[in-house]
Amino acid sequence: MKKSRLEAFSDGVIAIIITIMVLELKVPSVVTSLHGDTWSAIWAMWPILLSYVLSFVNAGIYWNNHHHMFYLVENITGGALWANLLLLFWLSLMPFATAWMGENNFSQAPVTAYGIILLMCAISYTILSYVLVSHCGKNSALAEAMGKDWKGKASLGIYAAGIAMAFYKPGFALAMYAIVAIMWFIPDRRIERRVRHSHHPTN
Repeated sequence: MKKSRLEAFSDGVIAIIITIMVLELKVPSVVTSLHGDTWSAIWAMWPILLSYVLSFVNAGIYWNNHHHMFYLVENITGGALWANLLLLFWLSLMPFATAWMGENNFSQAPVTAYGIILLMCAISYTILSYVLVSHCGKNSALAEAMGKDWKGKASLGIYAAGIAMAFYKPGFALAMYAIVAIMWFIPDRRIERRVRHSHHPTN
């Protein structure tokens, strides 16, 4: 099957997810008892704003790397469709977890739930990548670009540790979630190198 519909649908869903998160941002006078036209009112919203920034970055990371990964895929299978839907399902829960965490000042339960959603997003992305590599073949450009995927495996471990940490130190857990975001902030260099190589093969 062609991949164009999957890519278009995924782009649309991620765009909607980001839009929902933006719409969840309320003006200061609604969120706090302070006057809405003061910087103090904005400062009082810092947990909400920080949650939004972290989630926006995560959504952007998935969009970037999803685009890079599918660039090396010619066609897809039904399994890839379902794996992609699994990823989009967990991503679609991000606005809920973002709002819950921000409006409760990073308390234990929301930070734990947020970490679980991030972990499930990462697991779903890993499943999708394995499905695509299996379809494309072990000697495909995608398989060579993915390699052992040590960064992906490390991300899963950090998320799991962050979830455990959230029960005791939610702030530390949040920092661990941010570390993973920093790791993935730049689009996957492995795939970019493989794309350049495919355009400029060595003689």
